[in-house]
Amino acid sequence: MRTGAAVTATLRHYGADTLFGIPGVHTLEYFRGLAEQGFRIVLPRHEQGAAFMADGYARATGRPAVCCVISGPGLTNAATGIGQAYADSVPMFVLASVTASHTLGRGRGHLHECKDQRLIAEPITGLALHAGSVDELPELLARAWGALTSGRPRPVYLEVPIDVLAEEVGDGWQPLPPVRPDVEAPSEDALAEAARLLAGAERPAVLVGGGAAGASAQVRSLVRRLSAPVLTTVAGKGIVPDDDPLCAGQSLKRVAVREWLADRDVVLAVGTELASTDITVDVLPLKGRLVRIDVDPTHLPGDYPDALCLRADAAWALDRLLEQLPAREDSGAEADVRELRALAAAAAPPYRGWHTRVLDAVFAGIPENARVYSDMTQLAYTGTQVVPMRAPRRWLHPSGFGTLGYAVPAAAGAAVADPDAPAVAIVGDGGLLYTAQEIVTAAELGLPLVVVLWNNEALGQIRDDMIARGIEPVAVTPAPPDFSGLAAAMGAGVEAPERLADVPAAMERAVRRRGPVLVRLDEDVLAANEGREQR
Repeated sequence: MRTGAAVTATLRHYGADTLFGIPGVHTLEYFRGLAEQGFRIVLPRHEQGAAFMADGYARATGRPAVCCVISGPGLTNAATGIGQAYADSVPMFVLASVTASHTLGRGRGHLHECKDQRLIAEPITGLALHAGSVDELPELLARAWGALTSGRPRPVYLEVPIDVLAEEVGDGWQPLPPVRPDVEAPSEDALAEAARLLAGAERPAVLVGGGAAGASAQVRSLVRRLSAPVLTTVAGKGIVPDDDPLCAGQSLKRVAVREWLADRDVVLAVGTELASTDITVDVLPLKGRLVRIDVDPTHLPGDYPDALCLRADAAWALDRLLEQLPAREDSGAEADVRELRALAAAAAPPYRGWHTRVLDAVFAGIPENARVYSDMTQLAYTGTQVVPMRAPRRWLHPSGFGTLGYAVPAAAGAAVADPDAPAVAIVGDGGLLYTAQEIVTAAELGLPLVVVLWNNEALGQIRDDMIARGIEPVAVTPAPPDFSGLAAAMGAGVEAPERLADVPAAMERAVRRRGPVLVRLDEDVLAANEGREQR
């Protein structure tokens, strides 16, 4: 067996079952034997799509996927998708080749040569490794898989020179057990102190992020036990159902909501790094005590030096707290939540009401088990706040890195993982053109992918930001292609409803079709037929 096949066989042994990648001359040895090892191989049309697909697969399942890229441009093409996975704590194994050992660092212009390729990957992965020999690989793979599947999920990167990939490994090759770092559990005193603070709080609140997605049952039990309002980040959407009477949803972007939170005497933050992309400000101006549960020590205590920190898995820590917390009487939390929802609605941008009507029509035709992947587009920004999700990992958004072009390939990755659940991508006309070619992959595989195109013929958010700053809008109204013709040429069905009343039926037809469908929502057409004045 050659090294490339030994590497992929080891990943299969660890539990990887799907590989997204485009074969190239420098990665041929990785593809030797993949089918025999039981991998599902998905061929995207661009390496960026490969990384986004692996991200979407991992967010849908909670399990790592493999993204395989060639040296040089393969890695740089995929870097945006890897960076998005890093920013949003998504497990992804990035498997790369690198030029032959004797060429490294010599700068002689060999095919796909980089000055130091590992350093490209290092800032956007949790661990970036270079294998200089066959003998190193079992240990490096064990370290990489251990890092990928313990603590805070981050992408890991492993590169192997093409000459090493072609070597025979001999009969002694054996996968090593994954190396996972030992993490000391919080002390009983710390857990007891956290329970004491929460039990004694007069005005508690709970804030949950994506790190609590695997602890949904515990979070719901704790919120009920405390009779406390809960707010979520975008990644935490659905951990507590958005329409639960105790859930104020993803509303921390509103100043009035942050001011309300600042007045709580105890705030429990679970599975969130409290990033500015989630809370809009660098640091929440909390007056009371903050209790943090997080597996990542780099964020404990972070910008909150007085926080009581429990470094632990969210489900484990919440189970321990629930053992010690008595039930509280109703503290008016449901009234607080109604107030918070009203505050958030009052501070919303002027287009929120219109977007809500559009989204209501879209989601009237989507089944409960659908997964929604949204792009950086105004309709999606509204959707993260007004569309109720009742389970975690059902609305996935590129929060941290905030890249355009995420939704279509990420939703395709989710459809690969679970073809029985429709995957819906909500994307603007600008973002769609970043990665539209992955519709071809979805058509080839017959994936249940519904692409909802919000076509306002503008980079709407940037246009509005320019106007708000007194800048004459320039370079924000790109001429659109024939999106229906483009989708049809790539093998997708097309729906183009012209009235909101027709949107639910169009969505239902799109969901029923086995294969990708573009549902084109032209804002000017919809607005005109609804008697709404265009901006």
